[in-house]
Amino acid sequence: MKNKVVCFFNSSKTWGGGEKWHYDIATRLHNKDYKVIVITNKKSELFKKINESGLKTYPIKISKLSFLNPFKILTVKGILKKEKVTTIIINLPSDLKVAAPASKKAGVLKTIYRRGSAIPIKNKISNRFIFKNYIDEIIANSEATRNTILEKNPNLFDRAKIKVIYNGIILDEHNDKNLNPLYLKQNNEIIIGNAGRFVKQKNHDFIIKLASKLKKEKINFKILLAGSGKLQPEIEALSKQLEVDDKIVFTGFIEDIRSFMHNIDIYILPSLWEGFGYVLVEAMLCKKPVIAFNLSSNPEIIDNNKTGFLVKENNIDEVIEKIKLLAENKELRDKMGIEGEKRVKNLFIVDRVIEEVEKTIL
Repeated sequence: MKNKVVCFFNSSKTWGGGEKWHYDIATRLHNKDYKVIVITNKKSELFKKINESGLKTYPIKISKLSFLNPFKILTVKGILKKEKVTTIIINLPSDLKVAAPASKKAGVLKTIYRRGSAIPIKNKISNRFIFKNYIDEIIANSEATRNTILEKNPNLFDRAKIKVIYNGIILDEHNDKNLNPLYLKQNNEIIIGNAGRFVKQKNHDFIIKLASKLKKEKINFKILLAGSGKLQPEIEALSKQLEVDDKIVFTGFIEDIRSFMHNIDIYILPSLWEGFGYVLVEAMLCKKPVIAFNLSSNPEIIDNNKTGFLVKENNIDEVIEKIKLLAENKELRDKMGIEGEKRVKNLFIVDRVIEEVEKTIL
């Protein structure tokens, strides 16, 4: 594989499913004797992790207007030519506008856009130009994401060149060893968990309103909210306003997601959309029943009524009904947890993902 040089381009400062995908795939391709470089934001968690892994990293800062800066494009072109990159995998729309033309100028053989968000691509002249002239293939992280790529314009890109590759999970990272107690359960309360950035997409206000109704119904519970983000102060204020701040634990960003998942009884994901709900897979691998809205890629991950429940979007009453059912029936929680683990091991293991990525980059 020494003749293949793969570049992962991801300028996001925040850490999410897309960044984890880039990190996991980059490090594993490196371990398989591919030459791998990563171009990312110097202030990002991805930059830190890649540096610790020993891969070559180039720092870059990309904004929505960076494509108007010819020096930025020439800088990326220079890196790609210097490293003799043969394949580049690009993460963000803003990255695409800079890295795609740069890779064309640098003579990169294959330019791949990895789409991780189940939001339709706008039918703009700039998008039509980029996808027609610069992109060779697209990796979508779910069928839901694949379907939204062409929703606004079925002629934007050749559908046959859009390949679905799910996010892969690493079994070694999810063993039961060295778990840290993040919260000590009190009085047999049921622990509900959620982990994600505090942004509009993740719909944290739904969780606070859910907590308010659970409290009024005198259900014995605690909710652990892991993550950080610009909306956290707003969500904390809402929890005080609705008088449920005694029922919510804001843990901050959690590095050890295994310990978090092993600390909870039920995982809930109220996101308004998900390209691929990686955190659902993490919860299922830790044998936790999951509850999520019946939208985006969630039905591809959850086997409804078997590994968890799919409910109508923003339907608090239906979520409460499922929480009550699970809270009162440990046998059901355990059974769903076992089925969830089986499903993850059958469909979402990283080794299978690596095989699919290799076929795409060759």
